[in-house]
Amino acid sequence: MAATLIRNAIILTMNSNSEILAGDVLIEGNRIVKIGPGLADESESVIDAGGKALLPGFVQTHIHLCQTLFRGRADDLELIDWLRRRIWPLEAVHSADSVYYSALLGIGELIRSGTTTILDMETVHHTESAFEAIKAGGLRAVSGKVMMDHGTEVPKPLQEKTEESLQMSVDLLEKWNGAAGGRIQYAFCPRFVVSCTEELLVGVRDLSAQYGVRVHTHASENRDEIAIVEAERGMRNVVYLDHIGLARPNLILAHSIWLDEEEKRIIRERGVKVTHCPGSNMKLASGMAEIPDLLARGIPVGIGADGAPCNNNLDMYQEMRLTAFMQKVQHGPTAMDARTVLRMATMGGAEVLGMEKEIGSVEVGKLADLQLLDLEDFHVYPSYDTDLYSRVVYAATRGDVDTVLIDGEVVMSGKRVLTIDREQTLREADRSLRALLERLP
Repeated sequence: MAATLIRNAIILTMNSNSEILAGDVLIEGNRIVKIGPGLADESESVIDAGGKALLPGFVQTHIHLCQTLFRGRADDLELIDWLRRRIWPLEAVHSADSVYYSALLGIGELIRSGTTTILDMETVHHTESAFEAIKAGGLRAVSGKVMMDHGTEVPKPLQEKTEESLQMSVDLLEKWNGAAGGRIQYAFCPRFVVSCTEELLVGVRDLSAQYGVRVHTHASENRDEIAIVEAERGMRNVVYLDHIGLARPNLILAHSIWLDEEEKRIIRERGVKVTHCPGSNMKLASGMAEIPDLLARGIPVGIGADGAPCNNNLDMYQEMRLTAFMQKVQHGPTAMDARTVLRMATMGGAEVLGMEKEIGSVEVGKLADLQLLDLEDFHVYPSYDTDLYSRVVYAATRGDVDTVLIDGEVVMSGKRVLTIDREQTLREADRSLRALLERLP
């Protein structure tokens, strides 16, 4: 079993005691086996951290890898127009080739900025291409095909029949759940209530329980979206999801901005999880989620960048700053301190995915999903008697990430991603986008 020793690190463990340690971390296979000062140097591979900060890899809980190619093509619109006028038409002409390079482009960006695990939602077709990219790129991901059997102004290629959507999802699940040594897990991904019949959502409810997997959907992101749901279903988003029995501990709701008291109560009592996307929420002018309130109620909340066309990047360092700063404007400067935000980006995300025993902190027995952060630069100094959480959340950037390990494997070293050919991916991303745009009606 291959062993790797990381020496001389400043370790932000993100464990239950929020310990910060100075020392070494020994990895055997894909797990952390020892943490402490002066561990014996008998490993095949030694990484000298040289005083760098060692953190858990970030866990982003809402991403659309299939949309990375659309960066810059859906700016300055609100959600429903953004979907109907730009995103759905683009997704409708995706090919296996364009989904693959869209995903690979996003994976390179995610690794480059310290993210090791994502909760991802693909488009209706060609999801296997995204899984192939995830497998090749070395990322850990919970992902699934998007499901859409309802709605207006939906391009024909995205209009599914209910049974076909469910069967395609099951086929993908049975092939890919647990693939790549367990790095890939499947989730059912009904897009949102606006795009799904009740028959489809009830089918997802039953199949997700049968297979023991998560359900990932959007909810209460935009007031127009809520109005559509109320007009069609006679109740608000979360109330409706609870009404049909989908509000369960395996349900993960992206955004959850416009929640009333009843919906918050349902989320808390049913064990539903929430993912916060501050950059996307600001750019689409969707609103500001009440994150301090949700956390105070004991609701697990993670952070995600959403998709490249509504952000326009996948950078958790930026999302952490926005998570903190948005709430401070509303609730005062003491709201959302740096330690709370960093926990959301690591252990908080792990809890949302039900993976808190496996990832999200630097602890013995956990999977070695780690990032080394170089804090020796002008913008993160002084270091003397300075809060390390503050330096990481408020001052550091993705450009400071030096090394990333996923599942015990070094996937980035010296700020160079090792699992993806950068030049080829950039070239092929442009080529596949050009071909995609030629397919637009």
